[in-house]
Amino acid sequence: MLSTADSIYSKESVPQTRGAVVLTTVARFEIKYQQYMDETGTFISNDVPPAFARDIDTLKQLYRDMNRVRVLDQKAYALQRTGKMGTYPAATGQEAIGVGFGSAMTKEDVLVPYYRGQASMIQHGVLMEEVLLYWGGYEKGCDYQVAKEDFPIAVPIATQSLHATGVAKAIQMRGEKRCVFTEIGEGGTSQGDFYEALNVAGIWNLPVVFIINNNQWAISVPSELQTNCETYAQKAIAAGIDSVQVDGNDIVAVKEASDKAAEKARNGGGPTVIECISLRLCDHTTADDATRYRPEGELDDGWTKEPIIRMRKYLESKSAWSSEDETNMLEELAAEVQQAVDNYLNTPVDPPEAMFDYLYEELPEKTVAQRELAIARGAK
Repeated sequence: MLSTADSIYSKESVPQTRGAVVLTTVARFEIKYQQYMDETGTFISNDVPPAFARDIDTLKQLYRDMNRVRVLDQKAYALQRTGKMGTYPAATGQEAIGVGFGSAMTKEDVLVPYYRGQASMIQHGVLMEEVLLYWGGYEKGCDYQVAKEDFPIAVPIATQSLHATGVAKAIQMRGEKRCVFTEIGEGGTSQGDFYEALNVAGIWNLPVVFIINNNQWAISVPSELQTNCETYAQKAIAAGIDSVQVDGNDIVAVKEASDKAAEKARNGGGPTVIECISLRLCDHTTADDATRYRPEGELDDGWTKEPIIRMRKYLESKSAWSSEDETNMLEELAAEVQQAVDNYLNTPVDPPEAMFDYLYEELPEKTVAQRELAIARGAK
């Protein structure tokens, strides 16, 4: 089913009488759902797919990009389990979301990521080794070599939403044709920061796109305990923002909705909220055990709908992908990821005084003694 991202506003022409009070409907809203490719890898709409989806090479690249994220996540898990890295949040089953909207961004756009945002970060130029450095405790993991203006990963829930509106306001004031993308989990939309960001984005008509990664679980809290809304996309209505819900396992739907939202934002059309429906096929982080709260059979069903196998089925149906292609790709990605891992592991450990050096541009006088003490203790 193909739809637009427009909310519908209308006035009821016939008044309703309730006792002595005449009631009229002053506004009506609805949320559209967008999907192109189902879990069998089949385009389900009678409409012509977007131009990029008619180019097999583009779809093969998107398929490769999704696989790169999954290989990286698997390696990161191994690093954490062997004590070579800290807690890590994988994105297994959700790769189409980050790769999809990340591929809609130009190099001039700005990404304000959240903690499970490695797919969009890599898509926008952040190096895999920089992702690993961040989760390994290195501040230099936030000093991107390529994506210089992108923000560091935000672990506090929903704070990135407000950061994104601040960047978008600066872009607007400068009159630049750029936009900001920011991502949040569905649980994060319960935070006040998220609502405040939507409100200011709506009232100022800011060039920002809010991606809601609805993977069904806010750690161990399911959606039915998280909100009484039928959708998370409808949270945009109160702010007067266009919104749409898409199949987050369908990278064509994610990218198409993101392309349109980005183009609208860059040309003064204002913000958009895109809710992407997916399922987290892994633990919340390496510190979590999802078997303690997942219902039986949820993962079995989820693995039949996940985005990577869906795209592979489509490519195979077009004789554009083979088992040999798959083997070669996975070998190449394993080598790429291993090189990033080697770069991470070979990075010298930050000295204790780095906690001061990365926090302040100019060291406050009252902390000079603390820094000297850190150096002295580090020397021992």
